[in-house]
Amino acid sequence: MCPTPMADTHLPDGLILVVEDDPLILEFLCEILQEEGFKVEPYTSADAASIYLKEHAEQVALLLTDITMPGTMNGADLANLVGDRWPEKPVMVMSGYETPESSGVKHPVAFIKKPWTFGQLLDCVDSALKSKAPLLH
Repeated sequence: MCPTPMADTHLPDGLILVVEDDPLILEFLCEILQEEGFKVEPYTSADAASIYLKEHAEQVALLLTDITMPGTMNGADLANLVGDRWPEKPVMVMSGYETPESSGVKHPVAFIKKPWTFGQLLDCVDSALKSKAPLLH
């Protein structure tokens, strides 16, 4: 589950790569995040998102992915790809059926169970972004 956020503030910096195979949920997620000031890059498959990541990883501040998806990769595979290649990038996964553990995610991730509320989603995004934020000395 998502950790409790340390402060009730959003961090609209960077790009959120949103991966969800249901087009209506994808559109809804993107609208919520954009209304909060986030930039989003939507994809309906982990396969397509992995191609985008390989070319634009430096622009992505957070991967937000559903676990269960058709294709050669699912969301757990995508989360593992990010954890393996870009361990500094935060990852948030969501599912109504699985958990990160049951789906084979190998790296620490933020998790939100579907269905979620707006507040739960935004708190989880904040927590995920803060989890990998560089510490200021």
